[in-house]
Amino acid sequence: MEDGRETAAMREQERRERQIALENTDSDIGLCGWILVLFSILLTLLTLPLSIWMCIKIVKEYERAIIFRLGRILRGGAKGPGLFFILPCTDSFINVDMRTITFDIPPQEVLTKDSVTVSVDGVVYYRVQNATLAVANITNADAATRLLAQTTLRNVLGTKNLAEILSDREEIAHSMQSTLDDATDDWGIKVERVEIKDVKLPQQLQRAMAAEAEASREARAKVIAAEGEMNASRALKEASLVIAESPSALQLRYLQTLNTIAAEKNSTIIFPLPIDMMQAFMKH
Repeated sequence: MEDGRETAAMREQERRERQIALENTDSDIGLCGWILVLFSILLTLLTLPLSIWMCIKIVKEYERAIIFRLGRILRGGAKGPGLFFILPCTDSFINVDMRTITFDIPPQEVLTKDSVTVSVDGVVYYRVQNATLAVANITNADAATRLLAQTTLRNVLGTKNLAEILSDREEIAHSMQSTLDDATDDWGIKVERVEIKDVKLPQQLQRAMAAEAEASREARAKVIAAEGEMNASRALKEASLVIAESPSALQLRYLQTLNTIAAEKNSTIIFPLPIDMMQAFMKH
């Protein structure tokens, strides 16, 4: 755990050093560069007030502007939100959206650890945390993050079996988020959330799993029925012992059965036969 914290701290320190180096490069534009800058300033002053409309730029609250002066990032890093000034001839800028961006991971055919092919898709939420790194360190941060999310999804699910994929979606999403966040840290991107949307199984596997579940339910039902029969037999045994101790109890049970049959609406006629008569015949 301590090694992981030290590694994260070292990576954060390296990222900050790279950012500082990127933001402090305009002092090395050379003599020719300073001459061009002074010429641009002079040209802007000579063409006032028309040139002021080319110098004033505005970025929205959720945007940041990265200004390049003669190809180098201007000191101070990202500008905005609000109003800022550029030199028409030597400066250019790129707007970076700082809002949270959402994209769907296309369904990926993944071979699980137990050799089952499944199709899994998901959704990723990320935002640009450092506009300077997002512009200077990678060509297209959005496209790179999308491709990396697809690869990470396949790699993470390849180490899980089918039961883990179906039951541990939160753990898989958290693992993907940590992996993506570490990989995109050098690009100035913060992965906020990853969710697994759907896991699609082949039709044959679905039928096999349904048959397995049905067989399991039938087995449990048979076990429950057998337990019920066993409990009923035990109760009947105890009742027979009680009746054997008291002969009048059998006669009372006989009359209770007749009462139950007579209460129902049926066409059956019952002639009670006294038990004593049967016992007399049984003795002979």
